Amino acid sequence: MTVTRAECVALDAADPLGRFRDLFHLPAGMIYMDGNSMGAQPLQTRARMRAIVEEEWPEHLVTGWLADNWMDSPRRCGDLVAQLVGAAVGEVVIADSTSVCLFKLLSAALQLRPDRNVILTDTANFPTDLYVAQGLVAASAGGVSLRIVPTEQIPEALTDDVAVLMLTHVDYRTAFMHDMDAVTKAAHAAGALMLWDLSHSTGAVEVDLGRAGADLAVGCGYKYLNGGPGAPAFLYIAAQHQEHMQNVIAGWLGHASPFTFEQTYAPAPGIARMVSGSPPVMAIVALQSAVEVTLDAGMSALRRKSVELTDLFIALVDELCEGTGAEIASPRNSALRGSHVAVRHEYGYGVVRAMAERGVIGDFRDPDIARFAMTPLYTSYADVFDAVAHLAAVLHAGEHLDPAHRVRNAIT
Repeated sequence: MTVTRAECVALDAADPLGRFRDLFHLPAGMIYMDGNSMGAQPLQTRARMRAIVEEEWPEHLVTGWLADNWMDSPRRCGDLVAQLVGAAVGEVVIADSTSVCLFKLLSAALQLRPDRNVILTDTANFPTDLYVAQGLVAASAGGVSLRIVPTEQIPEALTDDVAVLMLTHVDYRTAFMHDMDAVTKAAHAAGALMLWDLSHSTGAVEVDLGRAGADLAVGCGYKYLNGGPGAPAFLYIAAQHQEHMQNVIAGWLGHASPFTFEQTYAPAPGIARMVSGSPPVMAIVALQSAVEVTLDAGMSALRRKSVELTDLFIALVDELCEGTGAEIASPRNSALRGSHVAVRHEYGYGVVRAMAERGVIGDFRDPDIARFAMTPLYTSYADVFDAVAHLAAVLHAGEHLDPAHRVRNAIT
């Protein structure tokens, strides 16, 4: 055997990040491997939420915007996220959902390249990113077009009409990870701006937007950042672009002087102009409490453990699931892989359902991908061993073929 469970337990005992597992609520009897879809709850988030619900809001009411500094929460939390993605102070802000942030950034990118009208992306991109771009194209009444090509055809598709290249850094299905530096360099060589979706990257892999020279980025708050269901997203704009970008959803809080209530919009300086309405303060408080835990762990250590966990998962699947029809769909080279492992199987949905009945929570993506996330803040080596042991048991016993597992839930 590649590794025994006892050896995994020993790895956990020696793990420098092991203490972080105790900082999260993990339900008893559950092996949670869906952190790439929604992260676990940090225990300190409860205290933070109690403080705002039981003290700040009821006692301070409207004075809390100043007394508790609610108004500055988008930029304050954004500056913390910036440390996770290689950005500078003032280059990241918390604002809206990922989709709304993406719409804002794509619109602004097209404004920065008025002589170009093509948004370029690949067929592997996250579908909502494609929907957002399609909506922008429709709203442009023929002024903008969307070009979708296979990933390997991106270099030749970077023609002189491309305003912005939009890619998801880590593929949501397979966990394939783009070379951010090389792709960004290629986009710039073609005169295009580079926009990265970091939703499956932030908090799981090392990202350095500054080193890569990326122009724009967006990312989710409820996946590896553990900000809770529906947590707000963040957007990044490199400092050199900020004064030249317009917020297509201009709102009062992105105004240079919000409380003078002028009838004509004047953008606030810097990244603040990309905020539209009042910040979702309680959601930002939850997100910030979780981001602080991630910062305490450090991205280098988290990435190192992520690679070890995903390598272990793959090795165990190769050994324990041989002959079951299960195939690794993620890159085997860790330099090309994010922090989840995709297992391809003809009855992938049944596999995920049968695993859930055993207390192992992963998720399914069409047409045949069972995804299992290794979240290094709280996933243990023993978790990985036990999860693959359950996977092998399901497949060898045929539990995934139960007719009940053919009925799709609304959420997969």
